[in-house]
Formats: sequence, structure tokens, C-alpha cells
Amino acid sequence: MASAQKAKIVLHWLDKSRAQRVLWLLEESKLEYELKIHHRAVTKMAPPELKNIHPLGKAPIVTVQAEGAKDPLVLAESGAIIEYLTEHFGAHLKPTQYQQGKEGQLQGETEEWMRYRYFMHYTEGTLMPFLVMALVFNSIKTASPFFIKPISNALIGRVESFFLTPNLESNFSFLEEQVKTAPNGGGYLCGSKLTAADIIMSFPLGAAKGRSTFSKEKFPLLWSYVDRLQATESYKRAVQKIVDVEGSYDPSL
Repeated sequence: MASAQKAKIVLHWLDKSRAQRVLWLLEESKLEYELKIHHRAVTKMAPPELKNIHPLGKAPIVTVQAEGAKDPLVLAESGAIIEYLTEHFGAHLKPTQYQQGKEGQLQGETEEWMRYRYFMHYTEGTLMPFLVMALVFNSIKTASPFFIKPISNALIGRVESFFLTPNLESNFSFLEEQVKTAPNGGGYLCGSKLTAADIIMSFPLGAAKGRSTFSKEKFPLLWSYVDRLQATESYKRAVQKIVDVEGSYDPSL
């Protein structure tokens, strides 16, 4: 079985990045791994040494070297990393793909699997761009010189009111309904069990909750869902790994 293969796994972790959810996945899968900590430069960009591992120099980066392999496999992009590690080491984090008796059939997939496949791509493709936009706008408003701040704030305010805020509200309302209607009694996005889709979702929603981008009063199920993720023992172990090295951990962007 693939999950029985021995491998040297190295996670290159960067502060204020998506790397924490990969660390959570490694803890949830009970894998042995090496954790290498990197820090952002004064410019808030990733340090240049990451480009020695992957040309884009972004984090997270994971290297996997199977026993007997000459060179390690370099994995970048959170979704690709999580899918690869789940495929080889985290079968319990994937829902059953097909309904019984409909294996391999078109539209024979379970609802849990279809949700899983969707949210593995939705998180980075739809939700994260709006949250990054909100972060950039906030940085501009904070860093603008006082003499142009009224102009920049007015321009950003218009974009926020006509575009950003409605899209964020729409996404949070959608996710609130998805938590509400999750199959098998719910609790998680794909049903009653934690999946890799929840792990990949943990970073944007944790960051949004930490910055009060959505409220407990308006989205109570979504708020409770994030609390439930952050109360998971493997999540807490992953946080403690960083606290032990860095002294603290901030889940927000």
C-alpha cells in the first residue's frame, strides 16, 4: 500500500502563509516529517532562499523523497500538496467516491465526494482572492500618506461597497448554507467526518474569523465550524509545533 511507503518529508513553513494547513495535514496523518521555518522579509515577501527549492520561492513547499529515490519530489501550491499527501498517506481524509453499485459510472459519485472535489478547488479559486484583496486594501488604507489618504480611502471604499463586500457576503452565506446542509448529520463541509477539504478551508476561514471579516451573529454555523476545526487535536498539535519554535502563532493573514 502507498501509505506504508517510507519517505523523508520536509515542510518549508513560512509565517503568515498557507503553510500551516499543510502542517495540520501532516499531524492529522501522523507522519514523520522535518519542519523548516522561514520568515518574511521586511517587505513582507518570502525570503529569497525559498527560490533555491522552487523557482517561484513561495510557501508552502514540501519535498518528499521515497526510500531508495535519488532525488526528492518538490511540491508547491497548497492544493496540489494536500491532494498528493492525502492520496499517498491520508486515505481517511477522502470521502468514499462512488455510491455502492455505481462504481465508475457517470453521476455515480457520492454527495460527500462531490463536495470534497469542489471545495478542494473553491478555496483557492474563489474564496482566497477576495480575502487577499481585502488584505491589500486594508494595507493601502493603513500605509497611505496622510495627504492622499482621503483619496485612496474614498476609492477603496467604493470598490469595497460595490464589489468586495457583496462578494464576501455572498461567499459566507454560501458556506453557512453548505455547513447547514452537509450530509450524514454534518459537522464538516463534506459530512460528519473531517476531510482534506476542511483542512484546506481552515486557513482562509480562520484568517477571516480572526480579522472579523464575518460575524458570529450573522453566520453562526460558519463561526462554530471554524471553532470546531481549531479544536481538533491534530490542529492544536500543529499550532503547538509553531508555538514551541516561534513563541506564538497567529492564524490571520
